[in-house]
Amino acid sequence: MGAGGTWLERVSRLLSRSLSDLNPFRGEEPYVAVDLGSSTIKVLEVQGRATELRVRGAARGLTPATGIQNNVVVEVSAVAEAVRFLCESAGIRAKKAITVVPGPAVIIKRLTLPAQSEQELENTILLEAGNFIPEELDNVNLDYQVTDYLDEGRRMEVLVVAAKKDMVSSYVDALREAGLLPVVVDVDYFALENMFELNYEPPPGRAIAVVNIGSRYSAINILKNGRSTFTGDVPVGGRDITESLMRDLNISFEEAEALKAGHPVDPSIMDHAGPVLEIAAGAVIDEIHHALSFFWTAATDETIDHIYLSGGAARMPGLASQLAERVGAPVDLADPFAHLTISSEVDRQTLKEQAPEFAVAAGLATRRPNDK
Repeated sequence: MGAGGTWLERVSRLLSRSLSDLNPFRGEEPYVAVDLGSSTIKVLEVQGRATELRVRGAARGLTPATGIQNNVVVEVSAVAEAVRFLCESAGIRAKKAITVVPGPAVIIKRLTLPAQSEQELENTILLEAGNFIPEELDNVNLDYQVTDYLDEGRRMEVLVVAAKKDMVSSYVDALREAGLLPVVVDVDYFALENMFELNYEPPPGRAIAVVNIGSRYSAINILKNGRSTFTGDVPVGGRDITESLMRDLNISFEEAEALKAGHPVDPSIMDHAGPVLEIAAGAVIDEIHHALSFFWTAATDETIDHIYLSGGAARMPGLASQLAERVGAPVDLADPFAHLTISSEVDRQTLKEQAPEFAVAAGLATRRPNDK
């Protein structure tokens, strides 16, 4: 199934599937999930089935300073070397890789169409795609999924995903040069959904927002009744907080990163850090609150019942409590390893401290080729 050309020669599907739709994994072949972020790279080796995953290796490191720009890997060799180093340092032996492309670089469209055959639907998708994709269809990877049937099967909801081929290729090429074999490419929005489904069972009827605060943008996926109902992003992230701390406290990048993560810093810095931290966090919270209000509350007249935060800046002191007060809903740090077994070979304490940063990688770890 699919449309508009190949997708990694059809070994991968861009559109992520709900965990409830996955077939049980066959065998115990290890895979490595690779989250190529603009600021950090996370690698996670796993083995097992969707609900019985074991982490065999994990590592994170800085992305080369100019390695990824405008959601494209522009320095393939430098990024590949960084991935290779992380895999070697963590003792990762798996070669089949699952990776991710950034949501802001992907076009996602939800369509409601009359029920039709698979062949008719493929033709309809191609026709509809020409109306909302500002590219020649030959230049994009296009995929779709029927997510629901309405009116006793007379109508269908379809999720369409499109991404520029050259953008996807830049991520795939980096992994291949690192000695890995990319077998699945996902979107960070959907990886967050799979991470959440793997670790949590929200009460029916409640709207849950999973917010991943990345370096340059924050990804949002709102889930209700086991389905993703909204995906989007806001153009602020951890780097904005770091730059604010560096500027307003006159401190180094390393000191700002430590302060943001809640690590001890020089007492003279801490004496003045409180108000600056609150202001820096407030700018990010404003954008997240605006997105949740504009795209969800205003459109549905419903409230968000719970928020789960992930990403490097999620651990920033006071950020979760400030967001909870602003939105009027509980806010918790997501634990992407809550239902995963951690191998004794892995530094569990370090992984626990870094856990929110591995939310996307953990979601990727649930994916396998030929997911249905």
